[in-house]
Amino acid sequence: MSRTRVLLALALLVAGCSSPAPAAPGAGTPVSGGSLTFAVETEPITFNPHLYAQAKARLLVWNSFDALIAHDDKGGYVPWLATGYDVAADGLAYTFHLRTGVTFADGEKFDANAVKANLDQLFVTGYAPSVTAVQLRNFKDAQVVDPQTIVVHLKAPDVLVLDFFASPQGGQISPKSLREAKNLKAGGVDVVGTGPFVLDRYQPGQEVHYHRNPAYNWAPATAKHQGPAYLDEVTYRFLKESSVRVGALTSGQAQVVEGVPATDQDLISANSHLALNRQLNAGTAYSYYLNVTHAPFDDIRVRRAFQDAVDVDTVLKSVYRGTATRAWSVVGPASPFYDKSLEKAYGNDAAAANKLLDEAGWTQRDADGFRTKNGQRLTVRLVQSAPFVRDRRDILAQAVQAAVKQSAGIDLKVSLVDQATANQALQTNQYEVFDNSRLDTDAGTALNLLLASSGAINRGQYKDPHLDQLLVDGQSSTDLAKRTAVYAQVQKLTVVDQAVILPLYAPQDQVAATDSVGGTGFEVAAGVPASAYGLWVAK
Repeated sequence: MSRTRVLLALALLVAGCSSPAPAAPGAGTPVSGGSLTFAVETEPITFNPHLYAQAKARLLVWNSFDALIAHDDKGGYVPWLATGYDVAADGLAYTFHLRTGVTFADGEKFDANAVKANLDQLFVTGYAPSVTAVQLRNFKDAQVVDPQTIVVHLKAPDVLVLDFFASPQGGQISPKSLREAKNLKAGGVDVVGTGPFVLDRYQPGQEVHYHRNPAYNWAPATAKHQGPAYLDEVTYRFLKESSVRVGALTSGQAQVVEGVPATDQDLISANSHLALNRQLNAGTAYSYYLNVTHAPFDDIRVRRAFQDAVDVDTVLKSVYRGTATRAWSVVGPASPFYDKSLEKAYGNDAAAANKLLDEAGWTQRDADGFRTKNGQRLTVRLVQSAPFVRDRRDILAQAVQAAVKQSAGIDLKVSLVDQATANQALQTNQYEVFDNSRLDTDAGTALNLLLASSGAINRGQYKDPHLDQLLVDGQSSTDLAKRTAVYAQVQKLTVVDQAVILPLYAPQDQVAATDSVGGTGFEVAAGVPASAYGLWVAK
């Protein structure tokens, strides 16, 4: 017997009860046609959905690519390119039933063979190691039953497989693109999907342009409408500086912007022709991961002292003016797995920090006021990769830098560098602090990547067989209560007991638009700005 989940009935339920996305004042009834300019903070490292890694790039991915299923707002899944799926009683087989009549933008037919081609590509050596190491770690094989049916077999029960098929990494690329794209990993105009828009022009460092896919008629059940997108075309301009983005909005050079800092939110709110909306992201909090493989963070006393040395609330207030949500755990508060019991359980105790550092032998001070031991300064290095810096995290690092010096005499050296330089520092273990937040609708994905001994981005390098087993238990169970209990143990172990993580804030997105734009909103379950599919411009 198989445990069947037919999604079409649920799709009707969700479509009937979901609330509309907030619209800018005066936008009126949706209309088709027109163009729009959207200013964004982050330029993607890649336009290939399989290799998506920047939370801020997610809205671009969903313009061109679709997944088999989509998240709803209740922790379940609804149809997209699949009309439903069956789960075997033992949890080792997922049978997906695919839509008919779907085509890729290059004319290729979407069917079970296309899904298998995408899965095969993910397992090409060196192509997508993070995906295959976590979301597809238990993948065994895929069997095409007929053009509209594919069975995915697993080596062990794995709840994250459904999260994968609803994620950007599960986005479907045309088999022709997989075979013939000039630079598949980078993506671009010759890497196409089935999405509501087609990427037709990319100017590095400046902008990316999309035109409407007129054949599109297979939006997920969580979408606010069906059929083709409203807009004829949309241009995303890459404006790294927040003041420049907001200036583009107020001057009319852009109709929508994302990433509105606290310093400019009052300006937006005071303008009756502009609307501002905010939403917390899913996944993990923005946190500092402490490298335990060498001094000084190989000593738990120094790790705890670093946590205690930062008055996180004061630091956040100085940078974000009260608009940031304090994080107490590696898991963000928007996740159902967030452990509220960690709140106020540690940190912000300068006296304790100094006592711990004294006990650890860092008892001397140099001429600059930094602690020393055996003639060596207590120095820790944070290397930030520029393409991943958002939300003024470079400014936040400077505030933390000042805080730990003043309260405990710790020398936090901050470097903002290009991606290649950051990767070199990570690969050669020339860092003590790694900063990261992950946008994963199921936080279990992020926890495996960041904390498992074999995790692809376990930059803290803390390794513990007990922790690994907890992560396996969380991934293998479909029982929400059990997973919640398991992940509570993970959070306490890493944040409080071993002090290998300093959580800082819960990432949030902001979208501001003029009164000529309707349909602005956030992606269900992820909390990030939605794609352009639901946007329209009043005429």
